[in-house]
Amino acid sequence: MAAAPAQVALVTGGAGLIGQGICRRLASDGWAVAVADCDATAAAAVADELCIHAAALAVSVDVGADDSAADCVAATLQAFGRLDLLVNNAALASPPRLPAEKLPLAQWHEVLRVNLTGAFLMARHAIPPLRASRGAIVNIASTRALQSEPDTEAYAASKGGLIALTHALAVSLGPEIRVNCISPGWVAAAASVLHLSDHAQHPAGRVGRPADVAALVAFLASTEAGFITGQNYVIDGGMTRRMIYAEEE
Repeated sequence: MAAAPAQVALVTGGAGLIGQGICRRLASDGWAVAVADCDATAAAAVADELCIHAAALAVSVDVGADDSAADCVAATLQAFGRLDLLVNNAALASPPRLPAEKLPLAQWHEVLRVNLTGAFLMARHAIPPLRASRGAIVNIASTRALQSEPDTEAYAASKGGLIALTHALAVSLGPEIRVNCISPGWVAAAASVLHLSDHAQHPAGRVGRPADVAALVAFLASTEAGFITGQNYVIDGGMTRRMIYAEEE
């Protein structure tokens, strides 16, 4: 039987834009990675790519369903024998935008089921192995928890709740498990069609990349971040610090 890997990460939403970046960074750092996603085919493709660098596993999961979340953690443990990091990245990132008075209650519930309840369920089932390894949880929220565009109530509420869940878990699970949160702003793939103005509006001078978020995940999972827990890190090129007012022509 092969020796268990030194460190094992479980990344939900691992086939998405930011999720893939996180999986690639962790694999390149030598982590074994369980790529969990509701799209089993896409998860398998990411896991196949990661196998070039490290051990990888594709897991099909509906994070908002308790049995599925439990099975996801169990599959990771069966494959790798331990768990050191849970990254709660799965989310309905672009639900239909409707005015609050027209938003179907079922849609509200579905966004919170996946984006918030899903993170809680994954954390709940991951607690025993993470406690054993003195591991970490990193939740991926959004700057939409701090500022909004019109008609995004369900998404904003889910991400705001995720930040609150982060510090609640950090207090409950410490010192054995550290729990932190990352709130990305605009993150785009390298192949995205962007204009100079898209980059220029950011104080940092550019739109974010998946690798930016992945680098922060890697740090928060490391022993160098051993004194950090319960925090929310905004990674948005400075946009939430910039005052923007309509100017008269």
